[in-house]
Amino acid sequence: MHEISLCLSTLELIEQQARLNGAKRITAVWLEIGALSCIEEGALRFSFDAASRQTLAANCQLHIHYLPAQAWCWQCSASVPIERHDAGCPHCGSHALQVENGNSLQVKQIEVE
Repeated sequence: MHEISLCLSTLELIEQQARLNGAKRITAVWLEIGALSCIEEGALRFSFDAASRQTLAANCQLHIHYLPAQAWCWQCSASVPIERHDAGCPHCGSHALQVENGNSLQVKQIEVE
């Protein structure tokens, strides 16, 4: 379960930003997760809750937005949406795809008091 290490890194980042801005508490966090990131939402929420105890983010709201993945098809020269790493091009069926985005986790916004 790599979600716990992702949560620890995320918490380190958001706490650092909150402190730099004089915040006493983090009330909400918005994350953007790529469709190909292999992050399981239930495990992420559980890990975030466990990791954030006794931090500035304790009991904060966690908002998750999924970002669709895009890949470049070398066969038909098109940027196409994909949902899995082993997906074929929806236009030509080719598997000669290069993932352009959709495999990351980003902190998009934090809300503080």
